[in-house]
Amino acid sequence: MSTLPKILVTSAAGKTGQHVVTQLLQKGFPVRALVRKLDRRSDALSQAGADIVEGNQYSLSDMRRAMQGVKRAYQCAPTAPNGLHFNAVFTAAAHEAGLEHVVTLGQWLSSVDHPSLFTREVYISDALIRMSPKFTVTSVNPGWFADNYTMVLDMAAHLGLFTMPLGPGDEKKNAPPSNEDIASVAVAALTDPSTHAGKTYRPTGPELMSPNDIAAAMGRALGRKVSYMNISEKMMTKALRALPPSNYSEAAVSQLAIYADEYRRGSFAVNAPTDDVLKIGGQAPEAFESIVRRVVAGRPDLRTSPLRRVNALMNFAKILLTPALDLTRVQSDRDYVQIAQPRFSQNTADWVSSHEPKRPLNVPVGVA
Repeated sequence: MSTLPKILVTSAAGKTGQHVVTQLLQKGFPVRALVRKLDRRSDALSQAGADIVEGNQYSLSDMRRAMQGVKRAYQCAPTAPNGLHFNAVFTAAAHEAGLEHVVTLGQWLSSVDHPSLFTREVYISDALIRMSPKFTVTSVNPGWFADNYTMVLDMAAHLGLFTMPLGPGDEKKNAPPSNEDIASVAVAALTDPSTHAGKTYRPTGPELMSPNDIAAAMGRALGRKVSYMNISEKMMTKALRALPPSNYSEAAVSQLAIYADEYRRGSFAVNAPTDDVLKIGGQAPEAFESIVRRVVAGRPDLRTSPLRRVNALMNFAKILLTPALDLTRVQSDRDYVQIAQPRFSQNTADWVSSHEPKRPLNVPVGVA
């Protein structure tokens, strides 16, 4: 029987959560995985050795139940307009349970007056969770995930186009981290709280990349030429609404449009790349092309064929015919909390002072 403390992982079937679970298990730590529903993902985590708890992350009763016998936890809030509610529930339960250490997944953009409600809620959540004197906290604040680009791999594979509203194709504005690399930093903090308590880390990929670089890497992984096409935010909302299966609600799409604006402003390029994956996670950050190759290897539907090309053209036509999402209406209809003078990250003095580069920009820190 393990003498190591049991660790709770919330959103355990999610992009980073599942990797946090498996990496902790590989290190011999007992893990309780909180999932929204039982499915093939939770089955895989159970087979790996995790203690599965099905529950509602917004329910204080369920969170109390999930924290019984737990000493540490990974807090990964869902991307939702009620993220602050989840974080408040988690913080209350963690305080009651007497946890010793918590690792939170936050946002690189987090700032007090950000135009995105989701981001302002992350900022408040970070402040709330650090108020408890009972446990220490480590924050992991990644930027634009490598996984975000894979949303459009179908069009890249079958039409040779990488389409996103990221601005000029030759401007290097992101060093995309893999889900696994983000998880490695969280796991390091969970397994060694005394070293990482009170710290904030920003995992990135090994180098800054432009949209043209991203398209070229996709092309090499797919074995075909892929070109970048800068599209409007309206076209992005049409695509996210038109093509199932989509995990993005109208609320999430409205916030993604704001993050794309931040991308074009260069906020994700500030202090990138970092060496946090190498120094904290203990491994060289994975190159973007390697990430895409793994995705392609697991998706036989990305192999080209005449029928798949026709389907891709039909999907493109469907995007064109789908009404664009009125982003202002979405926030108004949902009664989002509004502030008088929203400010993007780089227009906020305390964000700039706390996010200054620690190393020269665009200097590779290691390639997997």
